[in-house]
Amino acid sequence: MSKDRFTAPVTIHLFFIREDQILLLRRYNTGYEDGNYSVVAGHLDGGETVKQAAVREAKEETGVSLREDDVKIVGVMHRKTGDERIDFFAAVKNWEGEIQNREPHKCNDLRFFSLDNLPANMIPYIVRAIHNYRKGRWFDSFGWESVTVDSTR
Repeated sequence: MSKDRFTAPVTIHLFFIREDQILLLRRYNTGYEDGNYSVVAGHLDGGETVKQAAVREAKEETGVSLREDDVKIVGVMHRKTGDERIDFFAAVKNWEGEIQNREPHKCNDLRFFSLDNLPANMIPYIVRAIHNYRKGRWFDSFGWESVTVDSTR
């Protein structure tokens, strides 16, 4: 009997940090968490490292250029919100170019917010990841609180 191997989407989330502020975007017209704030993010396409995906997503969504050395992986989250995912979080403090909303069809607000005064309408796991980053917590699980694991597998 053959069983398919488990796979999960892998995502990179970018914390663009300027002084005590973080860049947030409000999702729009995507069908997922529209109206709520998140960070620049995207799925790995395959055949690329996490840092390469970060550089690509930064260019696609904000128009800025990053060097892989400017991307510091600061966290990993094993998340279950609907499906199961692996999320990487990276802090970026240096970039070239001016941040612009390159995806206005998916984002209707892109600006810096104080890390001490985040908007109320944020995606919950993103809030948790930002708090983890500020506390130096590198790994977390999210969304598993009500999940029952079948121990017979």
